[in-house]
Amino acid sequence: MRSNHKIQNGAHLQVLSEDQCRRMIAAAMEILERTGVYYQDQESVEIMKKAGCHVDGSRVRIPMWLVEKALKTVPRKVTLSNSRTGRRVMELEGTNAYFGSGSDTPFFIDPYSGERIPTSKKTVEMASTVLDGLPNIDFIMSLGIVQDVPQPIYDRHQFEAMVLNTSKPIVITAIDAEGYGDIIQMCEIVAGGEEELRRNPFMTLYAEPISPLQHAEDAAQKLVLAGRKRLPVVYTPCIMAGGTVPATLAGAVATGLAESISGLVLNQATSEGSPFIMGGVFTVMDMKTTVFSYGAPEFHLMQAALADMSNYLDIPMFGTCGCTDSKVVDEQAAIEGALSILTTTMSGANLNHDVGYIEHGNTASLEYLSICDDLIGFARRITRGIEVDDDTLGLDAVDRVGPGGHFLGDEHTLRHFKEETWYPQLFLRQIYEKWQEDGEKTLFQRSNDRVQDILENHKPDPLPGVVVKKLREIVENAEKKLKR
Repeated sequence: MRSNHKIQNGAHLQVLSEDQCRRMIAAAMEILERTGVYYQDQESVEIMKKAGCHVDGSRVRIPMWLVEKALKTVPRKVTLSNSRTGRRVMELEGTNAYFGSGSDTPFFIDPYSGERIPTSKKTVEMASTVLDGLPNIDFIMSLGIVQDVPQPIYDRHQFEAMVLNTSKPIVITAIDAEGYGDIIQMCEIVAGGEEELRRNPFMTLYAEPISPLQHAEDAAQKLVLAGRKRLPVVYTPCIMAGGTVPATLAGAVATGLAESISGLVLNQATSEGSPFIMGGVFTVMDMKTTVFSYGAPEFHLMQAALADMSNYLDIPMFGTCGCTDSKVVDEQAAIEGALSILTTTMSGANLNHDVGYIEHGNTASLEYLSICDDLIGFARRITRGIEVDDDTLGLDAVDRVGPGGHFLGDEHTLRHFKEETWYPQLFLRQIYEKWQEDGEKTLFQRSNDRVQDILENHKPDPLPGVVVKKLREIVENAEKKLKR
């Protein structure tokens, strides 16, 4: 009999100890109580004042007890569903890691011409189709800003382009509370009603504060509306260590955490128990270039530390990975994407976005997205670890085959090789002559072939015609309001 033994459940990464997590949350609470935050929306200020905050104009200081109350009322799990079937497909809790694209890039690499072009409704439709067809991508964001429509309502067009071309859960952005309200209405039509959407949401909003410690009017209003509708909301600070938050990584994480938690308090003060996803894009300002770096090691380190805080607080987390500072899909892009995806998967962040970003978030590449899809499969196999039991040890198989034999035809191999071994879509393991015979294609070329094949042959599950018509009417009504 064995005692005091530890069972290893896969490969995982922990940056912060439990004591460090306690100190980090204590620091964030002190920032909120001592320094406070700005809410640029008067209704939000009134909600916070009524909840028990000290209010001085737009500056709100949040007492520790109110933070602790919000941490008790927020759900520990958020579930997202397939928009066509209503089936729950993503359980955001613990260290469950899911992956999807990012949203608002202004440029897009055309997979047919190779040109860097402005994003449009067409590019969002293309991206949504490819995202729907990639097996390791769990949710989608638009992977581009729709720029060829009236800009005050581009968010409605953006959502329409996504929901018509995927059944996977969608993370949306919205220009303001009115745009968010229209998108909620569109989601209710797809889901079959307000209550159906609330019970099985397939959409969550992405919103963010302005660092340091400010909540813009539209961001605060969206937090309030999400609370009233009791729909999931992601609230994600995008901090730059040394620029918008302290240069020290501990100070940067504590400040970003305070920003996210102050959004949580407003959301929970509006409606206790409303689903909320904390998170952040925590990186450094590169002092040589002033770039918001997506490839810096400090970026991955802070993201992993935030995952530790998410697990410590037991709140779902919005993470970031599969992105690069490289301007093209090259060796740098592959290295930075692989390291970020592996680190993120091992740290256990839940809803991980920005897969497919190049040029530090300015450009979307479907080829890079496809390569990262393989990298996600690779990382998931590592974090799954090695199962050790009587069957997997295979002692009977070893005895059957004996010295000098082989295991190719043994029934133990036939039962286990598919589940034990990960097989990539793009990374080749063939011999040199076979690679030559197949055209000597590079990883990028193979990825481009895969992207074009999905675009030309993959058919996302359609929505009923009556639903499509109603969605179009909401978009058209928004355009009519704009012209008045």
